[in-house]
Parts: sequence; structure tokens; C-alpha cells
Amino acid sequence: MDIVDPLRFSLVAPPADTLASASEPLSIDDSVDRAARFLLELQQPDGHWCAELEGDSILESEYILTLFFLGRRNEAKLRKAARHLRESQNEDGGWCNYPGGEADVNATVKAYFALKIAGDSREALHMRRAASVARALGGIHACNSFTKTYLAVFGQYPWAKCPAVPPELILLPSWFPFNIYEMSSWSRAIVVPLSIIWALKPHCEVPAEAAIPELLDVPAALPNGRRESLAAVAWSKFFWGTDAALKVYEKAPLPRLRRLAIDRAHAWIVQRLDKSDGLGAIFPPIVNTIYAFRALGLAADDPIVVSQVEHLERLGIEDDESLRIQPCFSPVWDTALALNALLETDIAPDAPEVHRAAEWLLDREVRTPGDWKVKSQHDVVGGWFFEYANEFYPDCDDTAQVLTTLSKVHFVDNREQARVDGALRRGTEWLSGMQNRDGGWASFDKDCDREFLKYIPFADHNAMVDPATVDITARVIEAFVRRGFSRSALQIRRAVRFIRAEQEEDGSWYGRWGCNYLYGTWLALCGLRLAGAEPSDRALQRGAAWLRSCQNPDGGWGELPDTYRDAGRKGKGPSTACQTAWALLGLEAAGEAESDASTAGIDYLLAQQEATGTGTGFPQVFYLRYHLYATYFPLLALTTFRRLGQGDDPFAVGDTRAEAQ
Repeated sequence: MDIVDPLRFSLVAPPADTLASASEPLSIDDSVDRAARFLLELQQPDGHWCAELEGDSILESEYILTLFFLGRRNEAKLRKAARHLRESQNEDGGWCNYPGGEADVNATVKAYFALKIAGDSREALHMRRAASVARALGGIHACNSFTKTYLAVFGQYPWAKCPAVPPELILLPSWFPFNIYEMSSWSRAIVVPLSIIWALKPHCEVPAEAAIPELLDVPAALPNGRRESLAAVAWSKFFWGTDAALKVYEKAPLPRLRRLAIDRAHAWIVQRLDKSDGLGAIFPPIVNTIYAFRALGLAADDPIVVSQVEHLERLGIEDDESLRIQPCFSPVWDTALALNALLETDIAPDAPEVHRAAEWLLDREVRTPGDWKVKSQHDVVGGWFFEYANEFYPDCDDTAQVLTTLSKVHFVDNREQARVDGALRRGTEWLSGMQNRDGGWASFDKDCDREFLKYIPFADHNAMVDPATVDITARVIEAFVRRGFSRSALQIRRAVRFIRAEQEEDGSWYGRWGCNYLYGTWLALCGLRLAGAEPSDRALQRGAAWLRSCQNPDGGWGELPDTYRDAGRKGKGPSTACQTAWALLGLEAAGEAESDASTAGIDYLLAQQEATGTGTGFPQVFYLRYHLYATYFPLLALTTFRRLGQGDDPFAVGDTRAEAQ
């Protein structure tokens, strides 16, 4: 999922010495064989794949602060993380959300403070440059609410100026317009422990030389000049008024109500630690849980605190000199996509490598109801999550991809095949029950799309809700068609209407979980084609025309995360292997595999068998780097091109009945 995460955006490549550019362009067969062998070499003995998942410097900054908070102030790990922070500093002195991006105020302020905590002098050249950039960006006042809350814990920002996150939120019933289950799952997992932190206001003293008053005494930033709608202005005023009222209440909260709320929040967190690698199995909730448990008075050596710290430590990648932190692990996602790409090569669907991967995926099927059950009325439990263990939070994107992949696997053993069939049936029924009112699918919850919640003061991380997206909806269409759904099935017809309605004026589609319009357009074109649309369909023609229009002179395609802020930049950026593969897959779906644009794109891939992979966590806030994107997506594009050239249409799946145009 390109926490944009929500939590899932990035630019990454497999090691250059492993997939180095060839001196001479390879043939398609040689390139496919090479990529397939590379993937098989990376497969773990138990059958799964899990490549490094990179975030931005905020992870190392918060890791340093958390170690300091826990009293681990002189550890080598803290010093190594600080070294990685220094090495990731931009030339201008700030820190950004993605490679090549502009300095971000939250990343820069946190990195500056973390390095001071690690012992760097304010007078050091890199620190003077960092402070200058942070002040120019508005300093602490310009940071989001989560950054301000962290700084308040360390005495660097007044609690009274932080947006209120009262624990009483957890007591609001599910029918109330605003309750925790109207938040996106990732926001919910962040906010519940954050509410305990807000209520108990833990304090961690820092040395005077580590304080950052120089970032607080900064003139208020000028308005950004954007014109907000009347509704946006009204909701903002309403929620800021509510925030003011909550702060009055905070001066004398009702003792029994406050105690009940804190106890309920504590119990909510503990329940979701079962069968999970930390709350939500992702970095921000894990860190917030550690702070919350310590604020509740749990000792640092309490088993439940120790377990959460261990989950945090496992996210680290450490060498002799430095340490970097992953936001989470991506094994289910990597395994489903790698196996799917391999199954489009000459590998046998019953090969031992295929069986091991399939069995590993089957072992991760969700069998326990989670948060999704609050807003969904169906009783079937199924689906898959993203990480190694995250039972409460299966997601539609992973589930759809696993269904697509497992539908191509064959077991000779009847018992094993029956196990596959059962998981496919349950996953399909669960996914069908997660379709939104608008016909699309979101990531973790159903109908979690109350846009007014984005104006809550503590919702400035741009990920408060979880609306349906074109990219996930298109992936679900593929899963259902490959599972044997008629293209005239109600679920598919509603999904097709949703995708068509989301197409933009220039023919592109927005991509929520991958960067960005190249990702969304590829998946939309594939979804529509698999749902029965012909290449002559106007939506497909417009989408293909847009892809052709943004092809780079070198034959490849690229797009940077800045398109999440400025749509005028869509489809623009240095060519990368994975984004070229997405564009090619879109053109192939639109019936343009033999076009000049496709031919040039294939030539680019064959000559450049390495590049970056992009994904999105929180658009405009947090991006990810998937290290295997540059392998399995180009592999899929090449095998699809090869199949089409052999007269084998991979989009001719199931019956041919399509929704009337």
C-alpha cells in the first residue's frame, strides 16, 4: 500500500551490483530469465520474500528520541542512527520526504532536535545550516500536530498549544458522527495511544544544550494563498472551536470519565497486540504505544513494554557504522507480487518454489475479526495483511493481490488444493463484503470517507480517512475476474462505474498507493480491460494517450512525489524501471503493445535492468521505497508483452460479457 501509508511513498532499487546494466541490451527472454533467477535467489527458505522498505529521516529521528525517552542515551544504536541522519541531510541543510525532494519542516525540525539529543553542537556547520532551513520553513510553529506533541514530551513546545487528543474519544459510540472507527485504521492506531499521552502528558528532561528555543522564536508563516471552500472554512472553525472547548475541559476533566477513558484506551491497545508485531505492526503506533505505556507507569522492563521495544528494534537495519529504520515489513505484499510475476514466466505452477511461497501466504490468512468488522456487516473472516503479523488489520490491496496470485497456483495433493480453495473462497467473500457505497474499495475499512474529519486540528497528517481508490478497486476487479466472476456481476459493474467516474480530464487516474498518476492509470486501464472493456473504449484510449504524452525521450517513464502537491507535475520525472513497467502494463491493457511507445519502453527496460521503485504512505507527508519494485514489475511488463506477441492475451480472462457502454 504507494502510509502515502496513509501508511504507506518512495524511490528505491535492488543493489546495482546484483542487477547491473548490461553492456549490450538483453533479449526479452534473457531479461525475463535473469530477473526470474534473481527473484528466486532472494526467496527465503520458508518460501517468502521481504525486501527492505525505506521511509524518510523522520524514522531515525523518532527512534533517537524514543531511545532517549527510555533512558538509553549512550547506546551505540543511538549514535549510529544519528550518523545515518547526518548522511541523509540535503545539500541545502534540511531533510526531505523523498530523495531529491525539497526540505520538509517536520523532517528538518525533528532531525535537528534528534542530533542535538545525540550530542551535536548547535555551532557545528551542519547544525547551523539545519537551523537556518528549519527557521526559514517556519520552525516548530509550522510543524504538524504529531511533531508538536513529541516536542511537548521533551519540553520543547507548550502542551497548551498542541491540538487536543482527549482519550474520551474512545468512549464515543460507533453511531456518533465522529468516533475512532470513522478514522482510517492507521490514524486510529496512532491516535488511541496518543490520547493517553495527551491526557497524562509525560515529561522527559533534556540537557540545556539540547533544547531548541531557536526554532520556537520564529515569526508566524504567511498564509499559503490557497482558497478554501466555504465548507472547509466552516468545518475548520467548528473543530478549532471544539479544540478550545476541550482545552477548557482539560483543566478539570471529570475524574471518573477520564479514568474510564484511559483504561478503555489501554485495553483497546493491549487487545490489538495479540497476533501482531506491535500495534498495527507499523512504526508510528508502536512508538506511541511505548510512550503511552510508560506514561501509564509501566516500568521499562515490564514484559509488555519490552515486547513493543523489541518490535521497534526489529525494524532497524544496522551495520558497523550506521543504523536506519524501516516503517514496517512488507513480506505479504512482496511475496504475492514476486510470486505473481514468476507465475507469468515459464516456471511451473506446481514447482517447489511456487508451493513454498503459496503455503507461506496461506499460513498468513486472517482468521480473527478485526477493526474492519465495526463498519462491515458480513460475517466471513478472511483476507491478508501487509506485514508478518497484523491480524486485526487485513487490507483490500494485499488481499486482492494474494487472491490473484493464488488463483494461478496448482497443487497435485488434493488436501493442499482444498486448503487453497478454502482460503480463496473466504478471501473473495471477505473482499466482496468490503465494497464501499460508491462501488470502490478502500484499503482497510468500509465507507471510511467522512471528508469533514480532515479538518480536525490533529488530523494534519493528511491521512485521517480511508476513501475508495481507483488503484485498489482495479486490483480487486482483477482478483474477482481471475476468481471466475462474470464481468456482468454487480460488484464488477459498480467498480467499473467508480473507475470511469474518477478519470481526470487529461485521461489519467490518481494513484493513492503508488507514485502517482502512472500507477493509478496503469491499474485503472488493466481493471477496465479485465472487466470487459475493449481497446476501442474511449476511457482506455484517453488513458493510453495520456501515457504516451508523458513518455521521456529515453523511452522510459518517471514521476516524482511532488505530483501529490502539484498535479501539474503529473507524469514528469526521471525514468525508472518500475514506473516504466507500470506505463507499459497500462499500454498493453489498452491494446497498444505494438505501438512505438511500447516498443521504446521495452527497449528502455532491456537496456536498464535496474532502477527505482515507488510507493506512497501518506501523500505529501510520508513516502516509501520498495526495493523489489524494480524487479517484479518490469518482469511482469516483459512477460505480458511476450505473451501478447505470442497471441496469448492475458486480459482475456473468464467470460466476455461487459457492462454496456
